[in-house]
Amino acid sequence: MDKIIDKSEQQKERRRQWLRIGAWAVGIGAVVTVSVIWFGGKSVKRSDLSFGTAGHGPLETAVAATGRIVPAVEEIVISPVSSRILAVYAQAGDSVREGMPLLQLDLEEAESQYQNLRDNYQIKANGLEQLKLANRTTLSELDMQVQIKEMEVNRLTIEVDNELRLDSLGSGTGDRVRQAQTALATGKLELKGLRQKLVNERERLNNLEAATALEVGNSARDLDMMGRTLSQGRIPAPLDGIITYLSNSIGSTVAAGERVAVVGDLSRFKVAGEVPEGSSYKVRTGADVKVRVGNTEMSGTVANVEPQSTSGAVPFTVTLDDAASSRLRPGLRVQLYVGYGFKDDVLRIPNGSYYEGPGVYTLFIADGDDRLVRRNVKLADSNREWVEVVEGLRDGDSVVLVDMSSYEKYNSLKIK
Repeated sequence: MDKIIDKSEQQKERRRQWLRIGAWAVGIGAVVTVSVIWFGGKSVKRSDLSFGTAGHGPLETAVAATGRIVPAVEEIVISPVSSRILAVYAQAGDSVREGMPLLQLDLEEAESQYQNLRDNYQIKANGLEQLKLANRTTLSELDMQVQIKEMEVNRLTIEVDNELRLDSLGSGTGDRVRQAQTALATGKLELKGLRQKLVNERERLNNLEAATALEVGNSARDLDMMGRTLSQGRIPAPLDGIITYLSNSIGSTVAAGERVAVVGDLSRFKVAGEVPEGSSYKVRTGADVKVRVGNTEMSGTVANVEPQSTSGAVPFTVTLDDAASSRLRPGLRVQLYVGYGFKDDVLRIPNGSYYEGPGVYTLFIADGDDRLVRRNVKLADSNREWVEVVEGLRDGDSVVLVDMSSYEKYNSLKIK
């Protein structure tokens, strides 16, 4: 006779059956999900795709960089003195002519310094004139003493001649001859000393005048410099152009040498570029550069490369072949391709938005007319048109060139 199963046991058995059914359902769902992901359940519109074919050919290698258009000639205006801004005559973006005032600084202290310098210069200049007069007087007196001594020596020479003649006639004496000769020798020595003193004094006074004149010259230069400082107190524009920066806060203080304005000549332009530190060794002065301005491409040359990096990038400057092009605007961001080498024959694919530098990429390759297959591809050097393929592709493979990062988890895709 069959035994009646307890209700609690029946409930436990039903729960075990439901658990087994749930586990099977989860397993089937996981299998379906994996199948969808790995075997092409996801589709993409053909109109959203752009293809390029892998093939062999030459590659003029270039490093990609970014830049912005800046004026070819740009001058920074600095404050000539420590002061404060009293008035503002222009604003950033205004067109100015050379010499037009930009700002007015408080120059009361500078004007006081200028007056002191002018007085000091006048005192030194007057002192120089007085020194010259005194020197001329001193030299004139010495020269007069030399002339008097020369006349005295001439007289003593005559006396010696007379005594010698009288002595030869028997009318003179030997003592008088010797006295006359001694007086003549003494006079000649004194004349020689006076002449040497005149030479020495003239040299000394000339040196003194030269030193004083140097002081006067330095004072004159200080005065001229302060005069130019006062003339620049209204901060004149250094050239014809556009104001790209201006300190326009009335009442604010500025230090001597502080930047207060920047004026650029907008008739000609250049490119201020920067390249990541890791690629900076590829950028050399004189290298050819392709500059992409919107849909337009321009040519240029690397003019110089900064020796130090800033925030992980190395700045460099590019001069443009057509620096006066109407397409150029200050501040415009551009893409740069700096040439650095050439390879004769490499496997390559067209460049596109997918490429961000050498490395391994997940690309989708056409498999027939209606299917894409994911593949890891190692890419290397590039230029604005082509990217070198190191591994992962074969000659003739058709590659999707648009950004497919949102489909990275799919092994394959259907094309609608």
